[in-house]
Amino acid sequence: MDRAAPNELNFHVDLMRTTAVVLVILLHAANEPHPIITQIGTAEIARWWTVNIYITLGDMGVPLFVLLSGALLLRPSKIEAMGIFFKKRLNRIVLPFIFWGIAYFAFRYFVNHENLTIGSIIQGIQTGPYYHFWFLYMIFGLYLLTPALRVLVANAERKILELLLVLWFFGTAILPAIALFDHYSLDNKVFVIVGWIGYYILGVYLLSSKVQTRKTYLTLFAALAGGTVGTFFMTLYVGGEAGNFFYNQLGAAIILAATAVFLLLRNIPKSKIENGSPRANWLLHKIGQNTLGIYLFHIMVLETLQTGVLGFTLSVNTLMPLVEVPLITVITLFVCLGVVLALKKVPYLKKAIG
Repeated sequence: MDRAAPNELNFHVDLMRTTAVVLVILLHAANEPHPIITQIGTAEIARWWTVNIYITLGDMGVPLFVLLSGALLLRPSKIEAMGIFFKKRLNRIVLPFIFWGIAYFAFRYFVNHENLTIGSIIQGIQTGPYYHFWFLYMIFGLYLLTPALRVLVANAERKILELLLVLWFFGTAILPAIALFDHYSLDNKVFVIVGWIGYYILGVYLLSSKVQTRKTYLTLFAALAGGTVGTFFMTLYVGGEAGNFFYNQLGAAIILAATAVFLLLRNIPKSKIENGSPRANWLLHKIGQNTLGIYLFHIMVLETLQTGVLGFTLSVNTLMPLVEVPLITVITLFVCLGVVLALKKVPYLKKAIG
């Protein structure tokens, strides 16, 4: 991607952003609260497996966003003054945070009938007006490190980056897995490079990585199968919070799966998509250029459809999840895109929408 022409780069950025935001909506559509079941029959088992697969797929969404951010912002060719970088990044996320933050405080009060207080509003500003705002805090933290990481990436040998990524993967994904099954565990303070920073560095590392397509598909299949089957056994034999262990976006299964998807999308020729429908190309570009607004708005649309505020309900509790989850994902995506595009036509609102 870093060696591609600008229009080629823009195509892959739109493709990855679109894929990522669709997966995020899919995740939240599938991860809907479900009534406690006292008797488990064939239908309930089928529902559980369907939701399990959708959630595992959806978990790749945010990692894809971070991989792409690292690929774009940490490229050695990306040269700009630190002040200019921070000004551009703050302009990108501060106004959308304020606009959508106010919208979600209103949503909590008028739709969820939450009794907001000064304390709850202050807490909402500190940790997020709604649960999905965590992404903005995380990405802002990565922005703070970007100037230093750019120097590292530009001057470090590839083996140094590989060392960092191996240490990150072990400390982030492997060590927690060992601790889960073993009474004896290594103090996690040994590994100081953990969390989302690994995805960020991995994104730029993958730009010059060459992996056979066949191996990439095998990795993706093995990771997703391992995640879904692993969740089944964890739920069956361990239960509790441990049942969601493989849904962890910083777990081995999702790291490998998201990496494979990133590589596969990176290698799709622009001509392969462009030779298709012009409307599809237009749609891909529009979604790709508006993913922040779609991301911030989509929970409001999802919960409105799921809770029956409009007089009808689209929910995994009323429809077969196999059909309902992709259906509500598509509806939410297009509603969000339509509203975001319309709002951006309002004077002074374009930068605030995201």
